[in-house]
Amino acid sequence: MSGGAPFGRLATGEEIRRWHIEAGELEAAVITWGATVQDLRYRGRGVVLGADRLEPYFDDLQYAGAIVGRFANRIGGARFDLNGTTYRTDPNFRGRHTLHGGGRGAGERPWRMEELRDDSVRLSLHLPDGDMGFPGALDVMATYSLEPPATLRVVIEARTTRATPCSFAHHGYFVLDDSGTGTRYALQIDAERYLPVDDDLIPTGEIAGVAGTPFDFRTRRPIGTSGYDHNFCLSPGGGALRRVARADSPASGLCMEVSTTEPGLQLYDGAHLRGLPRNGTPLGANPAIALEAQAWPDSPNHANFPDCILRPGSVYRSETLYSFGYGSSADQPASPHAPR
Repeated sequence: MSGGAPFGRLATGEEIRRWHIEAGELEAAVITWGATVQDLRYRGRGVVLGADRLEPYFDDLQYAGAIVGRFANRIGGARFDLNGTTYRTDPNFRGRHTLHGGGRGAGERPWRMEELRDDSVRLSLHLPDGDMGFPGALDVMATYSLEPPATLRVVIEARTTRATPCSFAHHGYFVLDDSGTGTRYALQIDAERYLPVDDDLIPTGEIAGVAGTPFDFRTRRPIGTSGYDHNFCLSPGGGALRRVARADSPASGLCMEVSTTEPGLQLYDGAHLRGLPRNGTPLGANPAIALEAQAWPDSPNHANFPDCILRPGSVYRSETLYSFGYGSSADQPASPHAPR
């Protein structure tokens, strides 16, 4: 599709373009690199980390605002067994594990713009059979839509030619005030369990209760500095869209609610994001938070985790909503919209 504004060029010479949408109290910009939300504004306030040029997305801003996959999060040992075959995937995390689909996962490739409307964009990506070690040719479609008064809806669909692990996630880094740190945000997550991880951030296989631990966000409280890059096992939803989390800033009064069809929510506290450029000013530690709705990490290697395998003839569909408001709006449902 022609149009959009130039945003930069890859080493191959391919041009990356930027597209603008708006509705209600939100406006957003999406670039074709990684199907990335480069900018998101609520009543004029920027609420995500982003850059005004392409190069930071190859370095400090890697994955920021992108659609990551074909398997979001980590696969331990960069391997898994499926239907009697062992598959070895790209070890792009610490040289021994796979992160976000490998070194050239969905978040690190140019997508194709398929449809532009005033309030939505739809992009597509083709991942070949054997790409990054995964079986099956995978065709992915991601749609961002803005819905009044202030909801960003992310819908991702995929089809495959062979059975394959499939989990895509929107990897936004959210900023709710001007303090420069997300550790003071208050957070509530509807999860009674979480996944403990080893020193490489790979799930141990245990499904642990949050009660009495720093992972208990069932009641709203500050995020703090305990160090989070963990999956929360969400309340059962059977694939239904339901509200699962709320983050808010006591300083600004801005809140964000998250609704999703997914079984897991990865909380990352931004501990390693220091040094990112924002309006020319370096950021300190923990400048933003990520709340990534997805399958449980390392699911292909744990039979006791929810099934993450997409098979031919089936359609993978993930839907996640991010809804913004001030003050009493935090006490309202995340969105009045039914799944569609």
